[in-house]
Amino acid sequence: MSEVRIAAEPRTAFGKGAARKIRREDKVPAVLYGHGIDPKHLTLPGHEVLLALRTPNVLIRLKGEGVDELALPKGVQRDPIKGFVEHVDLLLVRSGEKVTVEIPVTTVGDVNPEGLLDQQLVSIGVEAEATHIPTGVEVDVEGLTVGTVVTAADLRLPQGSTLTADPETVILQVINKPIEAAEETEEAAEGAAEGETAQADSE
Repeated sequence: MSEVRIAAEPRTAFGKGAARKIRREDKVPAVLYGHGIDPKHLTLPGHEVLLALRTPNVLIRLKGEGVDELALPKGVQRDPIKGFVEHVDLLLVRSGEKVTVEIPVTTVGDVNPEGLLDQQLVSIGVEAEATHIPTGVEVDVEGLTVGTVVTAADLRLPQGSTLTADPETVILQVINKPIEAAEETEEAAEGAAEGETAQADSE
């Protein structure tokens, strides 16, 4: 995973009033902690932080006066209406150390037409090297039939990653389609067959 470099400024003013002033300047209050150091209170550029957080488990290189550290976002507060970032908690990490993170679980392919995919988890906890966090894990569901269950133990994790979740945790399963959906599928298939028959007769 590549690093995103973000300028960091020491923050000396605290409280709601100071935080509002920082946000009016399109900046974000942040706290850097970990490795037994005293928490460092920082101010970060709002737009750059917003862009960086679009990547899950983004690795951030903080550079500024008295600051040159590598960090992972561990807590993000957003405005519930406008969605902009209000505050960020950052975990100090070192190259080579292991961290526990949540990575996305995505699917590829389509299950058997008689079934319906029921994905119960969209992320899973893993342990990985801080500078080599996987972007996610894929599950191939092509042709899976009704009754198939995929658990955390079935996931093919990227090299260097280990599972932290319960191996028996259900990630997804293939269930029977609701009656209405099944009938619509059958009707669509019958309609297609009738159309092919009519075309053959006209020829």
